[in-house]
Amino acid sequence: MKSFCRWSLALVLAALALAAHAVVVTDERGVRVDLPRPPQRIVSLLPSLTESVCTLGACERLIGVDRYSNWPDAVRALPQLGGGIDPNVEAIVALKPELVLLAKSSRVTERLEALGLKVLVLEPKSHADVQRVLDVLGQVLGIADAQRVWRAIDASVSAAAESLPDRAKNRRVYFEVNSAPYAAGEVSFIGETLARLGVKNIVPASLGPFPKLNPEYVVRADPDLIMVGERSAQGLEQRPGWASIRAVREGRICRFKADESDVLVRPGPRMGEAARLMAQCLKDKA
Repeated sequence: MKSFCRWSLALVLAALALAAHAVVVTDERGVRVDLPRPPQRIVSLLPSLTESVCTLGACERLIGVDRYSNWPDAVRALPQLGGGIDPNVEAIVALKPELVLLAKSSRVTERLEALGLKVLVLEPKSHADVQRVLDVLGQVLGIADAQRVWRAIDASVSAAAESLPDRAKNRRVYFEVNSAPYAAGEVSFIGETLARLGVKNIVPASLGPFPKLNPEYVVRADPDLIMVGERSAQGLEQRPGWASIRAVREGRICRFKADESDVLVRPGPRMGEAARLMAQCLKDKA
């Protein structure tokens, strides 16, 4: 009888231990995702999520990433599994991940689930989203105080704003995401950072976070300063009518290198660095 009791107690303790490590979260779809334990084999198909996992101290759990995930350097050696929208499903399945992280815009979510994989859909689009996603990832990874990363981001953005002289503030800024042209509007995470830096975005909230603009719109808006990646800036001055824009006439164009552009357009743990880059541009062109 005593041995039976000890055996029963052992089972109860084992069950309690397992339950203590179980993970239950709700993703962007409103879908409940149950995991028996914090996953040790993770595929990430969105650069901002890759960077968040690594910044939370779990980079070693990544076993594959999308083709655009390139920071930190450690992820460059991992298998590349296509893009977030067009991932290589067969290659993902072959890696036997315990969890796949991907964006809401991905077209393979249901297919991966049908193949028996656990999927967590997360797609940060604003500062509040980044804070929330860090919290969810912290729960999934079993990492205490994931919000320390958000506090560091928030402090860095505030420091960047405080570093600006008055003459650099209240500038009317156009931030071009790519040469279509797509712009970062007021309600995008980039627009939120610009607002915290004390400048005016020429693309109002009514146009959405990343609207495709008629180039004439920028000419009419006549921004004081243009922020653009080198990859999109080629021939910018030769666009019809753009020679008349104040920022072009006065040489107030910040052209960001490719690695800097990656920092600027990813809503994740490097947003503090993005704020510093924007602030430096504002100071240089004040």
